[in-house]
Amino acid sequence: MLEGETRGPARVRAVGRVLPAHYADQESLTAALSAAWGEAHFNPERLEALHRAVQVSGRHLALPLAAYRDLRTFAARNDAWTAAAVDLGELAVRDALARAGLSPSDVDHLVFVTTTGIATPSVDARLVERLGLRRDVRRSPLFGLGCAGGAAGLSRASDLLAATPGGVAVLLSVELCSLTLQRDDLSIPNIIASGLFGDGAAAVVLTGGERGPEGPGAGPAIVASASSFYPGTERVMGWDVVDSGFKVVLSARVPDVVRENVARDVDAFLAARGLDRSAIRHWIAHTGGPRVLQAFEGALSLPESALARSWKSLREIGNLSSASVLFVLGELLASGEPAKGDRGLLLAMGPGFCSELVLLEW
Repeated sequence: MLEGETRGPARVRAVGRVLPAHYADQESLTAALSAAWGEAHFNPERLEALHRAVQVSGRHLALPLAAYRDLRTFAARNDAWTAAAVDLGELAVRDALARAGLSPSDVDHLVFVTTTGIATPSVDARLVERLGLRRDVRRSPLFGLGCAGGAAGLSRASDLLAATPGGVAVLLSVELCSLTLQRDDLSIPNIIASGLFGDGAAAVVLTGGERGPEGPGAGPAIVASASSFYPGTERVMGWDVVDSGFKVVLSARVPDVVRENVARDVDAFLAARGLDRSAIRHWIAHTGGPRVLQAFEGALSLPESALARSWKSLREIGNLSSASVLFVLGELLASGEPAKGDRGLLLAMGPGFCSELVLLEW
């Protein structure tokens, strides 16, 4: 396990969240997929059962549902991803900066995370002029962390601010999972993914310790973070990059990997700081799916209410990959529930297979 603590800890100032305007309930999505796959050797009842099992009521989509029929190549889907990612990313960053009482010219670092599309220049570069960021802004695009990317991005942004204690960092996550769907893949992992993953963007504004705890949008300090990589788990989750794009790798072992590792990692992380699970009031977990959330709850002996926001987010908008844990964090901040002295643990797991932990204190 690699661990790092910020000096004069960085502080979360605000979270901006944006969902695409296009929305479809789960029944409509299931029907559309059933029609698209109907000419193949396919069991529509199985599709419906798997979509019900993920407990998602509907999802926001990067494009109108009918437009997906015309995206027949990886190039077409990725072009659509780039255009939508830039548009949504701009809105999320502007929202977060406004909530923090800051302007684009204040930003020293821009960290961008995604797993659902590729672009060079990267999305963060395409946002510099659109947002009015300074020419000397330092950009860090990160690809491939999957659901762990939001937590990892917070950790990396706080590390950057340790070297820029008076600075401002923005973490941007954009995930457009609908644009990765493989229309010719009738495997169980692809069918589950077609019912579970949604689209959205989240941005987090962080400030270095020298700026102090006061001011608009003042939120928790990031007092510690940790990463843990699990050997021998490369095929648990990820992509196979094929001619048609990103083909999902999603093993039934994911909940088992969570159960086998998360309690050990969380307990060691907290114990190194003289804490245990009872010190955590707010649990902020990525919305990995019902079986993953149940694995978190069981392994950590959490009460039913501990992950209520994660369950709610999963039901309402699906799993947004790296953005999901940031949406849950945004919901917590907007609730006004955290009080001075509260601690929170933000945790997410993703391809590698690996976990990311971030300790927060209000």
